[in-house]
Order: sequence, then C-alpha cells, then structure tokens
Amino acid sequence: MARELSKQQLIERSIIKRFRKEIWNPFILAVKKYELIKANDKIAVCISGGKDSMLMAKLFQELKRHNKFPFE
Repeated sequence: MARELSKQQLIERSIIKRFRKEIWNPFILAVKKYELIKANDKIAVCISGGKDSMLMAKLFQELKRHNKFPFE
C-alpha cells in the first residue's frame, strides 16, 4: 500500500526526482568540481524568504540526508 506524502515531502522529493537534470546534478557537479565542501565543514545558509535561498537550503539538506559529504 502506497504511503501518502505531504505537500512538503512531495516538493522535497521533486528536487531530486523531477528536477534532477536541471538543479540537482549541476549542484552536485559544482560541489565536487570546485571542492566546495570539505570533511567536517560547517555550512550556514541564509534564508531571505526568496525562492533561491530556500532552494539552496533544501539542496544542502538533501545532500546531508543522502550523506554524500560529511558536514554539519
């Protein structure tokens, strides 16, 4: 039986699923290419309420959730 996802969960999931090519892959490539995150880095994202800052925060949250790089 399929689990019902909340609106928030659907949006968060779409970052990796629906927008993989346009947003997720370029983000991961940039992190790797420019070595933006080193082990045990502490990252702060300022959220101004705009779409871009919220997306950046969600990208880092997903990156942390999938444990690709060890950071806080």
